[in-house]
This record gives sequence, C-alpha cells and structure tokens, in this order.
Amino acid sequence: MDLYVYYKVRDEEVDMLRGRIGALQQQLAAAHGVTPQLKRRPGAQDGLQTWMEVYPDVGAGFAAALDEACAAAGIAALAGPRHTEVFTDLN
Repeated sequence: MDLYVYYKVRDEEVDMLRGRIGALQQQLAAAHGVTPQLKRRPGAQDGLQTWMEVYPDVGAGFAAALDEACAAAGIAALAGPRHTEVFTDLN
C-alpha cells in the first residue's frame, strides 16, 4: 500500500517545517526501508501552501510509526491537520 499525507503550511513556517519533515523522512527511511517523497502544490492561497508526503510500498504498521514520529518531531505545531489516504495497486 502507498500512504499519502496532505496538509496546509503557513508561508512563515515553511523553512522550519521543511527541516523537520526532512529529518523525519530520513529517520523513517532508515528504520522502515521506505523511500519518502515531499511535494507541494504550486503557489499559495491566503498565505497557505498545500504539502503532501508520499510513502510508497509501506507495511500495515507504518501509519502508526509515522504518527509517533510526527508527534515526537513536533510537526503538529507547524502544520495544519494532517489528512492520510491509503491507496493500493490494482494489479
């Protein structure tokens, strides 16, 4: 399964959050063997950017590990509510 997490980021929090997400994704890559991606929607609206973290081909327990890592990194203080979607391959 692939995990997609999207959320809003205030323009003034971008630099700090990018550093935290980068460190978080490096930690998750080392601990879980994932290849994370960080994306954003072009432009901003009302001072907010939309970001998306992508975690392809993760196991069933990965979502809980991601939540724990985000809490430990203080991500919630810099980003809006995180929305998680799970997709699976059709074949």
